[in-house]
Amino acid sequence: MIPLIRSPLDELGLNLTRRRFFEQGSHLLGGAALASLLGDRPALGNASSASTAAIERVAGAVGPHFAPKAKHVIYLHMVGGPPQQDLYDYKPKMDDWYDKDLPESVRNGQRLTTMTSGQSRFPIAPSKFKFAQHGQSGMWVSELLPHTAKMVDDMCFIRSMHTEAINHEPAITYMQTGNQISGRPCLGSWTSYGLGSLNSDLPTFVVLVARSTKPEQPQAIGARLWSSGYLPGEYAGVSFRSAGDPILYINNPPGVASEVRRKTLDGLQSLNQRMLEEIGDPETRTRIAQYEMAFRMQSSVPDLTNIASESESTLGLYGPDVKNPGSFANSVLMARRMVERGVRFVQIYLNHWDTHSNVVGRLTSGCKDIDQPCYGLIQDLKARGLLDDTLVIWGGEFGRTVYSQGGLSKENYGRDHHPRCFTMWMAGGGARGGQIYGETDDFSYNIVKDPVHIRDFHATALQLLGFDHERFTYRHLGLDQKLTGVEHAKVIQDLIA
Repeated sequence: MIPLIRSPLDELGLNLTRRRFFEQGSHLLGGAALASLLGDRPALGNASSASTAAIERVAGAVGPHFAPKAKHVIYLHMVGGPPQQDLYDYKPKMDDWYDKDLPESVRNGQRLTTMTSGQSRFPIAPSKFKFAQHGQSGMWVSELLPHTAKMVDDMCFIRSMHTEAINHEPAITYMQTGNQISGRPCLGSWTSYGLGSLNSDLPTFVVLVARSTKPEQPQAIGARLWSSGYLPGEYAGVSFRSAGDPILYINNPPGVASEVRRKTLDGLQSLNQRMLEEIGDPETRTRIAQYEMAFRMQSSVPDLTNIASESESTLGLYGPDVKNPGSFANSVLMARRMVERGVRFVQIYLNHWDTHSNVVGRLTSGCKDIDQPCYGLIQDLKARGLLDDTLVIWGGEFGRTVYSQGGLSKENYGRDHHPRCFTMWMAGGGARGGQIYGETDDFSYNIVKDPVHIRDFHATALQLLGFDHERFTYRHLGLDQKLTGVEHAKVIQDLIA
């Protein structure tokens, strides 16, 4: 028998996935089956007729369900889990508990990490730092954050966040994607998918990894956290480097003129377009868009990263490290410049918050890294009229224990991972300034009022972005997948202005 010889296009056609089978208009049976499954349900992202006129539509975007309060997001993730009782969750009664064992009635059999499971004691370590109340809200803030303390009435504090994840990898993944298992789209990808781009010369979703001035015990972070998961690849985050070229290989190689690069890209686009028409693979469409975006960014990125046009007064808002590429101060200034140019979502990661030991040393340097830059960011956005529609989020993946890990003295101590309660804050973008939501017990160990799960936080963030988290879905593997998953999630209305 003569073997059948197939072209590469034939092979691709034979390997169509089920999703591609149903998406192809030529497969009438699949289309009919899909139509019967959908029934008369409105298309994904369609807004009600009553609110359509109030919604800003962007070409290529799914579109929100109702008019969004926030059109941009700057998410500041403190990798490692900041100790809430040393920053925002003031617990003065712990001073009387110094070096006494945490009562079992408080710990109540909570799961321990391998770092402290072998300890014979769980001695309580009160915060070494002084606290004071600030603003009309009366929010208690640590002495480590003097600049942040000046703007508490612009901020919305959540002191009752909680999660099930107790280790970094699943916890960070959970906070970013709504699931402890990697492979799902993150909040930035969902935002990009839903709202689309406001600037065709810059990515919709940008990621910056800032450098700590005194790094200790950094946690591994990588592209899995800003992946688009099962969403099309075009919605993944684009990582900007802190040193050298912001994006590798974006510039023309030596000796290659812009006209030559343009001609090369035109040829590639022609080939990719033919592949797209033959196969309909969404990744091919993503590849075409990425090549074109890279060409346009050759001129837009240098303009973005050149801060010479910023006034000295503006630079002064962010502190002395603002001119140091890769610093947290420089990164948040870049974030402001990005949203000013239409970038939808800017994710900034900063390590240095995994305080298993040397809490005093690490927090002192870590808070110095973020305090004035966060203050400068909020003031700068406000002065430019950008804060009203830019949601700023600050937080980690979990909290820290009130008992000490390792050695304990009144001058220093360590804290282990603690998923039962931690603090996050938001500002701008429709978040209710001056709000203090949720309470923990005297040990900052258990929530006693108004718990907020990660799913609730995601549902609330989506609400601010104009989406009903129950209806904001993407069909994958036969299911309508969503950021908040299948378990119950609620929008916390008290967090919304």
